[in-house]
Amino acid sequence: MAPLASTLPFVLGLPGGDLGSLVVALVVALLAVFVGKFVLNVASKLIVIAVIVVGALWLVSTFL
Repeated sequence: MAPLASTLPFVLGLPGGDLGSLVVALVVALLAVFVGKFVLNVASKLIVIAVIVVGALWLVSTFL
């Protein structure tokens, strides 16, 4: 695995050494941020829906 990892920047056309590794690390971090942002967006919508459903069930069980 180590030989493949060391040749990956050259295969992708990135500069070798520390700069190529830094570019790859920054791209991976950027992808992680975008995926995390999407997941948090979906999770926040699910929480809002859950609050509405549980609140409606509480109101129905309290007053009926």
